[in-house]
Amino acid sequence: MNTENHSQTAAFLWSIADLLRGDFKQSQYGRIILPFTLLRRMECVLAPTQAQVLEQASIHKDKPDSVRDKLLLRAAGQQFFNASKLTLGTLSDTQTALDLMSYVQSFSKDAREIFEHFHFEDFVQQLSAANLLYQVVQRFAATDLSPERISNFGMGIIFEELIRKFAESSNETAGEHFTPRDIVHLTTSLVITGQDDKLKPNSIVTIYDPTAGTGGFLSEGDEYIQSISQQVTVSLHGQELNPESFAICKADMLIKGQDVSNIKLGNTLSDDQLADNHFDFMLSNPPFGVEWKKVQKQITDEHSEKGFNGRFGPGLPRVSDGSLLFLLHLVSKMRDPRADGNHKGGSRIGIILNGSPLFTGGAGSGESEIRRYLLQNDLVEAIVALPTDMFYNTGIATYVWVLSNHKAAARKGKVQLIDGSQHFAKMRKSLGSKRQYITDEQIDELVRLYGRFEETPQSKIFPVEAFGYRRITVERPLRLNFQANAERIEKVLAEKAIQKRDASARQQLIEALQSMDESQLHRNREQFSKLLNKTLNAHNVAVSGAELKAILTALSERDPEADICLVKGKPEADAGLRDNENVPLGESVYDYFEREVKPHVPDAWIDESKTDAQDGEVGVVGFEIPFNRHFYVFQPPRPLEEIDRDLKACTDRIKQMIEGLSA
Repeated sequence: MNTENHSQTAAFLWSIADLLRGDFKQSQYGRIILPFTLLRRMECVLAPTQAQVLEQASIHKDKPDSVRDKLLLRAAGQQFFNASKLTLGTLSDTQTALDLMSYVQSFSKDAREIFEHFHFEDFVQQLSAANLLYQVVQRFAATDLSPERISNFGMGIIFEELIRKFAESSNETAGEHFTPRDIVHLTTSLVITGQDDKLKPNSIVTIYDPTAGTGGFLSEGDEYIQSISQQVTVSLHGQELNPESFAICKADMLIKGQDVSNIKLGNTLSDDQLADNHFDFMLSNPPFGVEWKKVQKQITDEHSEKGFNGRFGPGLPRVSDGSLLFLLHLVSKMRDPRADGNHKGGSRIGIILNGSPLFTGGAGSGESEIRRYLLQNDLVEAIVALPTDMFYNTGIATYVWVLSNHKAAARKGKVQLIDGSQHFAKMRKSLGSKRQYITDEQIDELVRLYGRFEETPQSKIFPVEAFGYRRITVERPLRLNFQANAERIEKVLAEKAIQKRDASARQQLIEALQSMDESQLHRNREQFSKLLNKTLNAHNVAVSGAELKAILTALSERDPEADICLVKGKPEADAGLRDNENVPLGESVYDYFEREVKPHVPDAWIDESKTDAQDGEVGVVGFEIPFNRHFYVFQPPRPLEEIDRDLKACTDRIKQMIEGLSA
């Protein structure tokens, strides 16, 4: 059966939704069409062995459920069975809902759970109340979805098409659980292209998606491998948080003949249900900019208790965006790059992220430390910028990160940046925020750009060190003048330390200060401090260290002409003039300082107490990937003469219009 026939079958199944118009919202169609399609396919798959299953069910009816289930699975010859004598075609037209739920409850546990997560019974009752249930059941019962007519692979294509239609019909939420097919195809192509050594005949490869959604990445990965290789067994694994998306994904895997026990329900970050597994290929589109506050305790505990023996050793990003946590999670599931007896070594990752993980967070922050870990361990192979307006629920700029722990020799120590932001075509009709898509030809072009690994206007290659820097703290001396005039004495009274004195003590202090020469401006703190102490002693005013500090603060103002304030003979730093400089990694911070800073501020110095936690050297190491800067092309402004001509032409037209109105 060819792809065109698959599309026709999918279109026919979706057309059953015409019965639902008026009684159900368009966004609900998929919640009815998908489980009924699954139900009919499972029925057709089980048909050849159903008689044996019923016979075995009768023979073993008194045995424990666990034993009986194993015997019935063996009799069915599938990963699921149904022990009911009913079929969709034999359901009663008078008690259809009752019969249908009895039929569904007779499936084995894995299959039954899928219908529970679809909230199938709720929709059955709604269909029954609208007098539509029997009609819908009859339409599906009349559709031949048998394996003889449609293979597992073909049925997967049909189900994927139905999922796509469902996502598009409910595009206000689709972006949370469904990645557009063009993005999926591009990411999968970038990750799996050139991996012939892993895809030899009779190989077994694993694909994993920690944010599986409806299973788009898993299905596309399977289809891609089947299209470019022969006799390769693909084992699909995933975890999904949303129960309905999980049900769709699990149903898709069941239809394809995959082991559905590898698809898990739950939060990947706080409850990794495939904790001991490692995979060949990993593909993911985690939610953009979603906070991880709900699971903060579990993640923080894992980071602090397990360190690099856990998933989050390098660091934790700010709680407002968990994208980099998913990336670290995937890195933790990479295979050892050394080959073992069963697998070619290493893993490859394709993950879609927004712009934030490229540059958010300065040196020493969680985000920067995560980038540092990825880059210094030579895991980042390429980053591809996508066009805007590519997703159903957001139009922001997004990027595909390709990671590998077994890079080709030519790529070692290097990162390729590819600008694919202009590779798009306009959609005839927008789907939510998705207004553009990448054509198959454009996908091929981007994959070729990646594969050629050459410098072009759209492809830049950098050593990993190019993204690193060392942030040094530049200090300048504090310079203050002092004066005991009325305005500054008023500020003394506003100081908290002075306000704690009683009224008479405050008055005594003010009188002492007023006795000083208010016209004299002092530009040396040490000399003024001596004069101040002498004056206070002369007026029998005793002050504490905190109070003296408050008085000096209130009577002072910054003055670039004043002498440098000293502490134990060394210049005191002015926090207000403190600055940071980012020195390219590998360059001497002192050479940089002498060349870039000293000529402008000769009295500045480097705070050598600010050192990197890892290497102990002066300056804190940071990493960022300023993607757009590397592809920026300066566009000179238009000449003034040209602008003047345009303005004159515009004003001439306005004059003519006004003259036309007054004529």
